[in-house]
Amino acid sequence: MGFAIQKIAGIIVQSNLCSLDSDDGRSRKPTIMCSMKSYRLSELTQTEVDGLKARPRIDFSSIFGIVNPIVDDVRNRGDAAVIDYTVRFDKVVLDKLVERVADLPDPELDQDVREAFDVAYDNIHAFHFAQKAAEKNVENMHGVRCKRVARGIASVGLYVPGGTAVLPSTALMLAVPAQIAGCKTVVLATPPSEDGSICKEVLYCAKKAGVTHILKAGGAQAISAMAWGTASCPKVEKIFGPGNQYVTAAKMILQNSEAMISIDMPAGPSEVLVIADKHANPVHIAADLLSQAEHGPDSQVVLVIVGVDVNVEAIEKEISDQCNCLPRGKFASVALSHSFIVHARDMVEAISFSNLYAPEHLIINVKEAEKWEPFIENAGSVFLGQWTPESVGDYASGTNHVLPTYGYARMYSGVSLDSFLKYITVQSLTEEGLRRLGPYVEKMAEVEGLEAHKRAVTLRLQDINSRIPA
Repeated sequence: MGFAIQKIAGIIVQSNLCSLDSDDGRSRKPTIMCSMKSYRLSELTQTEVDGLKARPRIDFSSIFGIVNPIVDDVRNRGDAAVIDYTVRFDKVVLDKLVERVADLPDPELDQDVREAFDVAYDNIHAFHFAQKAAEKNVENMHGVRCKRVARGIASVGLYVPGGTAVLPSTALMLAVPAQIAGCKTVVLATPPSEDGSICKEVLYCAKKAGVTHILKAGGAQAISAMAWGTASCPKVEKIFGPGNQYVTAAKMILQNSEAMISIDMPAGPSEVLVIADKHANPVHIAADLLSQAEHGPDSQVVLVIVGVDVNVEAIEKEISDQCNCLPRGKFASVALSHSFIVHARDMVEAISFSNLYAPEHLIINVKEAEKWEPFIENAGSVFLGQWTPESVGDYASGTNHVLPTYGYARMYSGVSLDSFLKYITVQSLTEEGLRRLGPYVEKMAEVEGLEAHKRAVTLRLQDINSRIPA
């Protein structure tokens, strides 16, 4: 059994990292033994508590050094560069880089698979369609009307990760709100399969949700192709979707470049914070933690224990036992090695820490969980009660699973219908409206020394007054 000594927030703690046991030297499947570092909030200084909100560090300075040349190369060589990087990184030779979705045949799926994605589509569509706001026309003064109108972003790019896990659910999460918003051009980028084909489940979701083009590429090269536009890939105006550190770096670089694009949010590895009391089932707690830890070795999971009557040993045993059963157990075990448990005296202390940490996913698995909702300030998406695993939000409850990570939930929201809309304000004045409001505008323009602003009103008022009988 291996141990590591790590210093976090000024405290040296000993953590039992994952070890691989053997049976008298005989070959068998290794057993992964996992436990997480543990802290008691009441014994920490505020500086030490603040230190716990730090995520596994991403060295973006070195990543930018790798990604910048790819971004520039795709800008200069277009399709040829993307094809070359796909050979280099994905070991796939492409005959055709971009497919028009309307030209592709409908994929064949098993009935149960099709039904699962249909239910998810319906729920996601219903929830996002309900976010449409009724247009409001406000008369601020008699004869002065203002309103705000929504218009879909004309061209958007959706990134659906591939690699170690195929994520057709992400295709739904991004394409459905784009469909409702009325985006005209929707480009979905996803790494190709080994034979150069598109994952059939991703294609099914893309067709159902109105995607117009599929770019068979991943990584920074795919983000760059959508941002700059190539001979075969339409240029987009905003890029959405999760990805690895290279994808995130490309999005960050390109939003500040001459490509003139926007992005949904800066996002890092997946994460979850679970608040649990003595009423929570250890089996459920472990499963929820592992559901995020299995995303990859750079994920982080946090367990906040409320009170002194929680069987932590049972939870740790469940984590180890379930981790051993997972096909992606090795990924999860590495994530657990830089994850931790904190002990809170009560729910007030637990919620306070959660708001400080600002998790992507927050699970509140305590008795009467709903009553704590008003106190949640920072979280990407919240899951209340013992029967609400984070997995339902990832797939089919209807909420969006593209969420702010790395603490960005303090100032960013997850993807929603609004993410695919831009809003335009409109105002219209009658003669009477300008006569009422104009003098105030003249005076404010005079104070600011902007004579042309003042004259634009004054000249109109003179026209109106010249037609009024003496």
